[in-house]
Amino acid sequence: MAVSEIGIESEPGRLDAEVAAEALEPEAGMLADADPIGFADAMADLGRAFSRDPSSLASIAMRTGADLGLAGVATALRAFGLPAEPQIRAERRDRRFADAAWDRDPWFFGLQQSYLLWSRSMLELVGAARLDGPEKLKAGFAMQVLVDALAPTNVLAGNPAALRRAVETGGLSVLRGLRNMADDVLHNGGRPRQVDDSGFKVGENLAATPGQVVYRNRLMELIQYAPQTPTVYETPLLLSPPWINKYYVMDLAPGRSFAEWAVQHGHTVFAISYRNPDAEMRDVALDDYLLHGPREALDVIAEITGSPRTNIAALCLGGTLTTMLLAHLAHHGDDRVRSATLLNTLIDFGEPGMLGSFTDPDSVRRLARRMAASGVLEGADMALTFDLLRANDLIWNYVASGWLMGEDPPAFDILAWNADSTRMPAAMHSFYLEHCYGENELARGEMELAGAPLQLDRIAADIYLLAAKEDHIVPWTSAYKATQLFTGAVRYVLSSSGHIAGIVNPPNPKARHWTGNKLPADPQAWLAGATQHDDSWWHDWADWIGERAGSRREPPLMGSDAHPPLGPAPGTYVHER
Repeated sequence: MAVSEIGIESEPGRLDAEVAAEALEPEAGMLADADPIGFADAMADLGRAFSRDPSSLASIAMRTGADLGLAGVATALRAFGLPAEPQIRAERRDRRFADAAWDRDPWFFGLQQSYLLWSRSMLELVGAARLDGPEKLKAGFAMQVLVDALAPTNVLAGNPAALRRAVETGGLSVLRGLRNMADDVLHNGGRPRQVDDSGFKVGENLAATPGQVVYRNRLMELIQYAPQTPTVYETPLLLSPPWINKYYVMDLAPGRSFAEWAVQHGHTVFAISYRNPDAEMRDVALDDYLLHGPREALDVIAEITGSPRTNIAALCLGGTLTTMLLAHLAHHGDDRVRSATLLNTLIDFGEPGMLGSFTDPDSVRRLARRMAASGVLEGADMALTFDLLRANDLIWNYVASGWLMGEDPPAFDILAWNADSTRMPAAMHSFYLEHCYGENELARGEMELAGAPLQLDRIAADIYLLAAKEDHIVPWTSAYKATQLFTGAVRYVLSSSGHIAGIVNPPNPKARHWTGNKLPADPQAWLAGATQHDDSWWHDWADWIGERAGSRREPPLMGSDAHPPLGPAPGTYVHER
């Protein structure tokens, strides 16, 4: 499933943490069919649009032709040692053209100019086409995949860095690259390997915060982390992760673990670890996740700690489910949740970003047929989806480094976690797509789950909303819309980086976040009045949650007579394949 807009800079050959984690969304499976999002139909629609409006096509062709002519003149001048400005420049963040040879060598300069001008014209064609809604976005996506695939850097002759490495190694890099390619074709579905996970082991240097499994049902295990402070807050904290990847995105390597941070700041922390569904769980519904996930966890936590109330910190789809839980509890007059921290969570699906365009009825039906056969949506299908969405980072980056230059993939904790994929039950996934993305029922107050109508304006718990400025899975402006749905106290915070690196954000020199007390309807108005802080949002959250965690007390025992420890963290479900 699914990582570079994230603000953690990569070492050579190493991918930014963000893109590796973009597989958190279940709508990823939209692209998993034989024709993932209807490429053929989208491109056919594009052709028909220009057959009705040939003047737009002619205009773009004329402009591109003129620019190519000027680029050819600039290339010729450079070949004779004369200065000449490029007709088009690569984006500063486009690492494909970072090598100095693209500017210094006339051949590569001309190649780059031709490719950039051609790719611009292809994307302009989509922009000029008279297509509506999902059709236009699908055509744009298909065209972007084509443009990315045909970049000169994806072949040895068009990649100056790879050619230089071949010369420096006497051709050994080419041989190593061919070996890597053959291994990936045979053992990795034909896609370049993204990570060397051999140095990571769950329970040792991933998901390593000490604790005990204190409860298990057929859907999840509940982990209680061991205290690391002499006293703890009286109100415990439940971590509610998504079940799209393994839970330990919230408990990564020591020093980068949000769970560890919370424990070390005096919280009694529990975490849900969901099962990896198989075909026998095809009928598990979103209702089941609500009732037998966080709601059942709250019962266990109250019994173990004696605390009548609990704080929840939830990520992505886990945050959407937590919002549903809050509304469900509110319907029953249950106020056991003191506060909820919703991290990169989509609640109002009215503007869900690019992935929302793949939830049209045809795509939903295509996916439903696929899941009906297997009972689940496979993790490998979702991985392919996000590889395509970020092809330059997740596919072609590793074609260049692994297949052309013969480099080994990097060892990186987020990438290792990302490769530890999970499946999703067909019933849950279908409901989620239809009722959230399709109908936006949660935000509209029209959803019913586990026998209760979900009315967000009845939620009284304090809410901490965290979004990431460069998140392409949950655009921060879309996440912001939830500020207008809750009637209780809401704090909205914007982090630097993207979907996962915005969360895996321990204090570091590059961390930034923005805060603002006023919550206007327009997110851009909020940002214009927000204050930038050169620090991780973790510090801001620690202060906020501390004010809602009660007084200090001695740590509770690990488990109880009713819920004795069943084994050490990270438990057994996290190891399921």
